[in-house]
Amino acid sequence: MTTRWRITIYGKVQGVYYRKSTREKALELGVDGWVRNLDNGCVEAEVQGDSEMLNTLFDWCKIGPQAAEVSHLEKEEISVIEESGFYIRY
Repeated sequence: MTTRWRITIYGKVQGVYYRKSTREKALELGVDGWVRNLDNGCVEAEVQGDSEMLNTLFDWCKIGPQAAEVSHLEKEEISVIEESGFYIRY
């Protein structure tokens, strides 16, 4: 069953390749969606796929790339949409 989540990542997550690394991990897992920086210093992602893949990506987001310092995450289930691929939004 396909599920879609909006994830907000807090901490030192901009300027540390968080978006690029998230895209690489999502593509590796076969997760669709996008990731972007927010004006408040957080990173936001909408991710879509099966629960196992999303949980794996969520666990990865808790740590992120080596230079990141994730303080916490928020996750919200949202409506599934027609989407294919994973993109960085600017």
